[in-house]
Parts: sequence; C-alpha cells; structure tokens
Amino acid sequence: MFQIHFLKRVASTQLYLKESLLNKRVNSPIAVVADIQTQGVGSRNNKWISGEGNLYLSFALPLKQLPTDLKIESASIYFSYLLKETLEEFGSSLFVKWPNDLYIGEGKIGGMLTTVIGEDILCGVGLNLNKNDPIFASLDIEIDKKILLEKYFKKIEKRVLWKQVFSKYKLNFQTNQKFFTHINEKRVSLSEAVLEDDGSLNINGERIYSLR
Repeated sequence: MFQIHFLKRVASTQLYLKESLLNKRVNSPIAVVADIQTQGVGSRNNKWISGEGNLYLSFALPLKQLPTDLKIESASIYFSYLLKETLEEFGSSLFVKWPNDLYIGEGKIGGMLTTVIGEDILCGVGLNLNKNDPIFASLDIEIDKKILLEKYFKKIEKRVLWKQVFSKYKLNFQTNQKFFTHINEKRVSLSEAVLEDDGSLNINGERIYSLR
C-alpha cells in the first residue's frame, strides 16, 4: 500500500523523493504529490514546468514488486499505460506515445520518467489537468487528483503482467505512426518502427530500448 505525501510546493517531486530514498528518510512503496513544482524534470534533461493545479507526482516501489516478466527498460511504457487505462475509465481519450509521452490528439499533456534507485524503481509523472500552459495541451476530462491516485495505485498494486499490458499497448501503438521520438539526440520517425514484444522498437534492423 502506497503512503502518499502531499506537498504545497517543491522544486521537483522526483528529486525530492530520490533524495529521501537515498537518505533513508522514507521507504517504498511511497508517493509524493505537489500542488506547485518549480523545477520539474522532463525527458532528455529538459525541464517540465506548468501551472498550479496540475498533477506533479513521483512514486517509488521495490523492484521485487514489479511483474516478473517486465523488462526494466520498458517500465515507462508499463506505468504510462496503466495511467492511460485509469484515466480511460473516467472517459479520457489519452494515449501513450512511445515510450513515455502522454497525448490527447496531437497535443502532449504529460510524460513519465523512470529510474532505478538502489532496490527501488522511481517514477516521475507530470500531467496537465488544466489548460494553463501556452505550449502544451491539457487533459480532456475533469478529475479529482486524490481519486485518480487512489485508482491508479490500486491498479499498480495488482501487478498485472507485462504481457497483458503489452497486448493492449500494441494496439495503442498504431496512434504513434505520425509522430517522432528522440534516439541518441536524433529525431526519428515512428512511421516505420516495429514494436517488439519486450517494448523495444526495431528501426531499420536496430533494436532500440527506452532509457527514460
């Protein structure tokens, strides 16, 4: 069962939780949620900054509690898709762009980053619930953050196997064809990418894993 710590303001929920884990101030499974985040961490060392009222979440759980068939390189896909399923139950049309971006239509509304800290996996989530950013889109439904987290963490705690999540994500991947991803700092089209069973991409014979 996740302990959830609610903060008013923090530089980064991910860095806050990482430091707390390393300094043994907390134990997993644990989550940190902030109303305001001033220096959020995004993909490829970019910052993720948006307004008050959005979801700024980081959570950690022991590696031994992950599904036995989940490759750690595909953890971002796994947890992103569980979040998509949770929001879908409330009527959202959100989808996951490989490997960790959350989209409504053609607009990015958030993302997921995962990293291993000792014996735990640490996941950071940014999700625009409100339209208060000129660049990014926002969620297509209204939802209470506490209700969302309750449903999401219950789903995580079920430890659904990767193969079950992947069978649905593979259908979702069709929405990715008109998008690009970044591999070794290069912008690569997903139109010709083949999604492998472990969550990696096969692009022109090269196997690409998510490192986010």
